Parts: sequence; structure tokens; C-alpha cells
Amino acid sequence: MYLKKKQKELYERSKQFLNEKTTATATQIDDLREAIVYHEWRYYVLNDPVVSDFEYDQLYKQLEALETANLDLITPDSPTQRVSNDLTSDFPTVAHLIPMLSLDNSYNAEDLRDFDQRIHELAMIDAETDIEYVVEPKFDGGSIALVYEDDRLVRGATRGNGTQGDEITNNMRALRSIPLNASFSNHNIKKVELRGEAIIRLDNFENINKKREEAEKSVFANPRNAATGALRMKDPSETASRGLEAFIYQLGYAEDADGNDILKSIPTHHEGIEMLASLGFKVPTVERKLCKNINEVIDFCLEWQDKREGYDYEIDGMVVKVNHLSIQEKCGYTSHHPRWAIAFKFKAKQATTKLLNVEFQVGKIGQVTPVAKLEPVALAGVTVSSVSLHNEDFIQSKDLHLGDTVLVERAGDVIPYIVKALPELRDGSETKIEYPTNCPSCQTELVKPEGEAAWRCENYVCEAQVLRRLIHHVSKDAMNIDGFGEKYVVRFNELGWLDAVPDIYRLDYEKMSELEGFGQRSADNLKEAIDTAKNNGIARLLYSFSIPHIGRSVSRKFATEVEDIRDLKDWTEEQMVEIEDIGPKVAQELIKFFENEKNLALLDELESLGVNMKRLNSEVKQEAITDGVFSGKTILFTGKLQIMSRTDAKAKAVAAGAKPISAVSGNLDILVVGEKPGSKLKKANELGTVTVMTEEEFLEKITD
Repeated sequence: MYLKKKQKELYERSKQFLNEKTTATATQIDDLREAIVYHEWRYYVLNDPVVSDFEYDQLYKQLEALETANLDLITPDSPTQRVSNDLTSDFPTVAHLIPMLSLDNSYNAEDLRDFDQRIHELAMIDAETDIEYVVEPKFDGGSIALVYEDDRLVRGATRGNGTQGDEITNNMRALRSIPLNASFSNHNIKKVELRGEAIIRLDNFENINKKREEAEKSVFANPRNAATGALRMKDPSETASRGLEAFIYQLGYAEDADGNDILKSIPTHHEGIEMLASLGFKVPTVERKLCKNINEVIDFCLEWQDKREGYDYEIDGMVVKVNHLSIQEKCGYTSHHPRWAIAFKFKAKQATTKLLNVEFQVGKIGQVTPVAKLEPVALAGVTVSSVSLHNEDFIQSKDLHLGDTVLVERAGDVIPYIVKALPELRDGSETKIEYPTNCPSCQTELVKPEGEAAWRCENYVCEAQVLRRLIHHVSKDAMNIDGFGEKYVVRFNELGWLDAVPDIYRLDYEKMSELEGFGQRSADNLKEAIDTAKNNGIARLLYSFSIPHIGRSVSRKFATEVEDIRDLKDWTEEQMVEIEDIGPKVAQELIKFFENEKNLALLDELESLGVNMKRLNSEVKQEAITDGVFSGKTILFTGKLQIMSRTDAKAKAVAAGAKPISAVSGNLDILVVGEKPGSKLKKANELGTVTVMTEEEFLEKITD
């Protein structure tokens, strides 16, 4: 950010300000501001101050006094304007300039080598040619997106759902490690979006919890919780008091004065990060490495796996990114993650504790899941007291007993998991875990469907299932009824207001407003949210019914195929499996649902209550290509493709007019085979009507 000569000048200017009274000219106030920004950079970004805290405070107070006496000389990017006086009652949603995707995960050296092989294949680089990667810490905090325009910070946002997040600009301005002004214009950049992580140093976190204990407040479970909570504080001064720091790790988007995307003008990720460092941003330094090949990547990741405990911040892995943006572009993205980056997750942290009890919980489709109740144990920054045991087979394979001492880990530092029992520590008091033969809620005899591991209660009106289905129906992923959380569903159910899905859409809001702790405003807000949800499309509605094997992706696929959700009652299994990635099990469950007259009556009842049954414009299927080489043909890929990924192959097929399907049947026209094609090739040959071609032949066809 500052050349050595400039740093010396700013240091000497600071001493002059401390020794002499500054007059209130615009130039001198600007000089004082620049000196303070320099010291903030030294302290909050480099962790290497050159003046004492007292001296910094004196400079800051001088500036405050001068600006108070000359209000017309205050600028938005002055250090005194970091913390707004405005409290925020809510956080408006804003769209990111480009999506903030998740990362694919790896857990060992073999996974990283597989990743490197995929990069070579995707970018069509010879296997013997080394690819450069940048390795950085995977910080465990709250993801943020910062937008600068004309060199000034104009917006800060949380990650949210990856496409849009909560606007938290005032809170971002309160973080002294985030420059309010950065000279992007020197690099021909007018508008830029940066990606980063807001985190809390471990020693600072300990001090925060110590002060909370002294004030008789509840302590934070881990630095991540403290950081993410601070991002959405209503008062920016409270955000500042948490001592958050922001590490910037990615240039997400950049455009010039004409609105042209110029991110490609910075050829490598490493150069982009170095540029950000030169502009005053806090970036990974000693913990970041430019590696010439995957072997160096593996060595560096394993080195930091051993060093993590001595690091100043909580990290749960390292992030590996292809360095050259031209190769990144060739690799592309999935809907979930960039193909050119991967997270190397550190080995799970483990601890031993006692298995005290097992509770059997009934899910929304009747599956009975055993949940272990443990003697609470601190594990990788959180206290673990409950762990899913998945199913009866899991319990038997681990030979688990009540009273056992068990080894628990957090897989990928996220999901608690029982690794094994320690039978050598048994004293004879342990007892076998008895799996129930009847539903814990309604006492219906449990059944285990063929080919499944879980026991299930098939009583559709089982009270526990009904409650879980109601909770799912209103959830964010389903009907997305804002503010209608599990707490309200349970409460209204106990009051007798909610016994079935239609009851959600005929709640008595007047009675609701009279409930203790509710009020008219809360009732009005919930009514508005429910009325909004009534306008959802087929995809959300279908997913909201908790039909086995019908997830969000499957629901979206069917939503593009019908104009009214009830049209699905006329579909056959053969029609359904023609849809890409739809198999017989999904088709059978959907047919079973729409064959039930009670479910059709449910849909009619919901429609009478104002719930939309029709497809939205956004769900309309794109027009098929009619002039492509494969127009009107169905296609299926099998075996390991060598030249392209399966996703790319399907995309090329669609662009050539073909319709990808997921199974070999009489409706299949073309089968493209890769390495080890398996039974699909045999079945296609038996049909005698399927055109079989190699990957090379497929590519020749579409490029002729």
C-alpha cells in the first residue's frame, strides 16, 4: 500500500501532528486523515504498529475535533465515519455481482491428485505438464462480499444463499481492516466485487468470552458464531466492539469505466491478491503459497494441518485454486462450486465421551432415526451432546451399547460422528441398544422397505410425521414462509390450529395477535408471508409435500414439464424416467402420491385457499433445438469419459438438440460409451435399436 519513502513521510507527519496543533485547512485535515489510515493499516492489516495506542488515539481525537468544528470538510471515507450512528432494524437483500459458490471438498492427498487430474482433463493440458496452484487458509468465519465503485466502499453483504445476501455496509465500514477507499482506478477498475471472510483472532475471542462471563452473559461457543453474529448486529458500534478482521481472498468481479469485464486483464489469482495487498487489504501472506504443481500443494496442506493449532485464527482446512485465470475459465463451474478450486479439509478432531441414551425420532416420511445422547464434550470449537446413529445397521456395525465410552469426531469439522465404541473400557454395566418394533409416536408396527436401511412408520397420519411435514412445508427450501419457524408450527399445533397442511392457509390472525408474545404486527407479518408463499410455483409446492425421494432438484425438473401440478397424475413411469436423472424409484413414489385420492383432494383444497397450482414463467422449459445434429433424439452417457466431463458432455448434447435421459429403455436413441461402460452397454446392444458411439465419434458428429 505504501512505499518505504511514503511510510517514513507519514510517520514523521504523525509525530508533527502530535507535537503541533493542526489548523483546520482542508489540506491539513486530508494529511491527518492519510496519516491515521496509514496507522490503521499498520495495526489492523500488518499487525505491526509504529506508534503506541495512546498516540493513535491522540491523532484520532485531533481529527474528530477538527471535523466537528468544520462539518463541511468531513468526507464519507474519513476514519471518523467508519461507525454509523444509524441503527438498522432489518437488513435488505442485495444481489451479488456474480454468485458466491461453495467449494468441493477433499480430505487426503489422493483426493488432491484426483482434483489435479480433473483439471488437466478439463483444461486439456498434457498430464506431464505442471499446473500452478495457490493455496490459502480456509478461514472459519462469516463470508462477505465488498463492492467498491470509483475507489470507495459502497456496499458490503453477507454470502446469503450465494446469489444474494443481506446488505451490511455500515457494519463493514466499522471494520478497520477494510479500507473505506482503495485506488482501484490506478488499475483501470471502476467497479469491483471482492470476496472475503470476517473472523476473530483466537486470543481476542478468549477476551470477549471472559468479559461476557464477568458481565454474566452467555459465552460464545466458538469464534465462528461470534463473527457471524457480529456481521448482522443492528448497531455497527457493537460490530466494531467484537474486533472482527476481514481477510480478502478473491477478486470476484471487476469492470472498467465502460462497463467491460476486465478481470481477465489480471492473468493470475496470485497477482490479483498481490494487487489487493498493495491497495491496503488484509490478505493471507505467510499462510499463502504459490505452488508449481500438485505435489507442492499436498506438502503445504499437510504442513498446515500440523501447524493449525498454533495459528492465530480458527481454520478448518486449506483452499486450493488454479492460479491462471485462463485455465480457470476452461474448467468452468457447476451449479454448486467452481471446478478450478477445492477445499482440503483437515483431519477431524476427536474426543471420547459416554453414550448415555438413544432417542428414536420420527421424520417427515416416517423414517425412524436413532439419535445418541452423549455426555457433553468439547469438539473442534463446539459442545457436542447429540449425534445421529443413522439406522439399526449402523448401531450393529459399531457394536454400540448404552454406557459405552465412544470416540467422537467432527467429520470435516462440521458433522459429529461416532467413530467407534471402546469395548476395552466396559465394566459390565453397559446394555444392548434395543431398536423399537413399533413407532415411538403412534405405536404402528414399523416396516423396512426392500433395499432400504431405515425402518419406517407407514401411518401417514402419525402425529410425529404430521408435525415434521408441517415444519418442512413452511421451511425456507420448501414454501419459504418467512418468519414461520419450527417454534410457531409446534405452538400452533399444540393449540389445535395446525393439524394438516391446509390449516396453514386458514389461520385465524385475529386470535394469533392475542397470543402472549405475538401481537398484531407479528400476525400481520406472518399473514403477508403466507399470502406471498401462495404464489410459489410448482417446484416449491411439490417439494413441500415430503414425498420420499422427491428433493428440490427433482421437483424443479418436473416443474418444467407440466403446466399444472395435477397434470402429473396422468404420467406413466416410462414418461417420467425419460427426464434426465429421474429413475424408477422416484417415478414410483410420485405415481403413488398422485394415485392417492386424498392427495388430489388436498391439492384442490389448497387451490381453494388461494395456493397456486400453475407453473411460473421462470419454470417454463427452454425451447428444444430443432436444427441440431441430434434434434429429436434421446441420449445417454455411460462409463468414464476421457476427453470431457459428464456435465460438459450433456451440455454439448443439449446444444446439438438431444434430450439426455438417465436409463436404457426402448425410448433411448443414442448411447455414448466411455471407459468401462458396464451393464448399460449390454442392455443397449440387447435392444438392437440404440445407436452406440464412442466419445470421439460423438464429438466428431457435433463438430462436423
